[in-house]
Amino acid sequence: MSDRGELLREVMLKTSVTQSWLSRVSGVSQPSISQFLSGKVQLSDAQLDRLLCCMGYRLEVVRRPVVPNLTRSERRSWLLHRQLSMHLSRSNLKEWRPTIERNLERLRGNVTGQPHVRNLERWTSLIQDSDVLGLQRLLTGLDRDSIEMREVSPMGGILSQDERSDVLQMAG
Repeated sequence: MSDRGELLREVMLKTSVTQSWLSRVSGVSQPSISQFLSGKVQLSDAQLDRLLCCMGYRLEVVRRPVVPNLTRSERRSWLLHRQLSMHLSRSNLKEWRPTIERNLERLRGNVTGQPHVRNLERWTSLIQDSDVLGLQRLLTGLDRDSIEMREVSPMGGILSQDERSDVLQMAG
């Protein structure tokens, strides 16, 4: 069972615990518990473990590597951005900045709708702050947010044509 709210509900049923009892024992408000159970508010692992402990259970989190299901386009974009990440440093970012800023300006003129407009602002902020670690997370991330950020990436024109060709050849 992957949904934390469902897991909480299952243990509450097994232990015959009510929302109000769990609230009194845990110090978490009954409306918050109700929102966790309904899925309106997401529980963190720490919150869920705290609530489970009140009922005599612990949360065990199993971590294992999972290959994400990417489209061909998403995979190609990830590979290209991952290659860029290998070269990213504070000094290279400074060198790349004029190209990135031109790309951002061009993208601002062509992109409409959310989340793209908001993502362009995030790129702008990361570049202005010279946030190398934040940029590396987006360049290499496989979460939905990173994938969507790369859809409006201002990093075009930075890799050499040879390096770009090598990466795309590897992508298949």
